Amino acid sequence: MSRKPELRGRAARLARLLPAGRAQAARTPFVLLVVLLLGGGLIGLLVLNSALSEGAFRLDDLERETKSLTDEEQALQRDIDAYSAPDALQRRARELGMVPGGDPAFLNPDGEVKGVPSPAAASRAPLVLAPEALATVTAPLPDTAPGAAAAPTSTPASTPGR
Repeated sequence: MSRKPELRGRAARLARLLPAGRAQAARTPFVLLVVLLLGGGLIGLLVLNSALSEGAFRLDDLERETKSLTDEEQALQRDIDAYSAPDALQRRARELGMVPGGDPAFLNPDGEVKGVPSPAAASRAPLVLAPEALATVTAPLPDTAPGAAAAPTSTPASTPGR
């Protein structure tokens, strides 16, 4: 009873291009493709998750190392500040035998001396000689006992304008 209507013209030409019967695709390759895609996706997610976890552990180690190095840097900076303090510098200078200088004099480019220089105040600090001064040390003075250390000799520098 149900008959297919006959097609004419353009519709008939298009109908000839289509297959006459229902084509059934094989199910096995399609199911296998879906299973492979899902398995590959899961394995990819597992690898990605592992890489992110490894990066997080590395980041944690680097943050811990950065904190340790920052603490060390701050401790070293405190040491530098302690050594650079004026009272610490003065104490170390006195240990080396240095004394506060006198009034300075300045020399202008034309040779004129401004100010009157004064020598540094002598103190009871031990005398420490620079390596260049060791070359000027002479034999013991006549009033020293044998075995006594030689006293350094130096010639006072003449100061212009005095």
